[in-house]
Amino acid sequence: MKILVTGAGGFIASHLAEKLVKSGYSVRAYIHYNSKNHWGWLEESDCLNEIEVISGDIRDYDSVQNAVSGCNTVFHLAALIGIPYSYISPLAYIKTNIEGTYNVLEAARNKGIKVIHTSTSEIYGTAQYVPIDEAHPINPQSPYAATKSSADTLAISYYRSFELPVVIVRPFNTYGPRQSARAIIPTVISQLLEGKNRISVGNLSPTRDMTYVSDTVEGFIAAGFNEVTSGEILNLGTGEEISIGELINRISFIMKTDVEIENSPERMRPVKSEVERLLSNPSKMHSLTGWKARVSIDDGLSRTISWMKQKKDIYKSSIYNV
Repeated sequence: MKILVTGAGGFIASHLAEKLVKSGYSVRAYIHYNSKNHWGWLEESDCLNEIEVISGDIRDYDSVQNAVSGCNTVFHLAALIGIPYSYISPLAYIKTNIEGTYNVLEAARNKGIKVIHTSTSEIYGTAQYVPIDEAHPINPQSPYAATKSSADTLAISYYRSFELPVVIVRPFNTYGPRQSARAIIPTVISQLLEGKNRISVGNLSPTRDMTYVSDTVEGFIAAGFNEVTSGEILNLGTGEEISIGELINRISFIMKTDVEIENSPERMRPVKSEVERLLSNPSKMHSLTGWKARVSIDDGLSRTISWMKQKKDIYKSSIYNV
């Protein structure tokens, strides 16, 4: 079985591609084209020699159709994911997240292959009840979330209209090695590793359901290779929540350092766009596939800190890019 992973040079997708190889699958990695032929996080992967890499652009249908050819299953993770930049360029998110998903779905329909589509808990907006199950109202509060919600709707329409086997996997906040410097955990760790005791962050009060990347990857695989999941939307989360403020305290405790917090306006979302609370109900995923998150927050943070100590030169904590 040959598996296509889109966005395979990125955070979650690179871990997924490696896990699939180690599980015995033939993997084709679809990487965003660049003139240096740089393959993102796969550059340093110990599985690289066993992965077929194709460069292209998820916004280009012909490129996507070529990548899909000869594959049995597509794990679609290619997307623009940074919420702050979606305030600056909503159109870029429309073209990548919506049109890119259309390209994957249409190419898969023409080839008759299964699609595991990546959603996000952000589409729920601030929780109207907790824990959040898949029946929770959809309430996007950022252009990013709006495009992901639209992509989800398009994906499920292909299942209903064309009987395309589609699974929508909806991770809550994934963290771990290789995560973007924009995310809160690498932001805090990188600043502390540079010896800063006063760190710049955004809002401290929101709560998140933090899932370690290996658990998220196993969730993708459990959802993807299960006959009962077609047409389903499945939350991936731990069922536990932690505030951003408490998360910073946990990190500083593990790193054995004192920390002062400076609230940086540039790191704040617009007030009406801030998602105040996300807490998953992953029971549907567990009942259908047996999947359950296993890595505790303290264990996951310790693993992430250990990895970032070895890679601290790649994170420029003094620069904040949206």
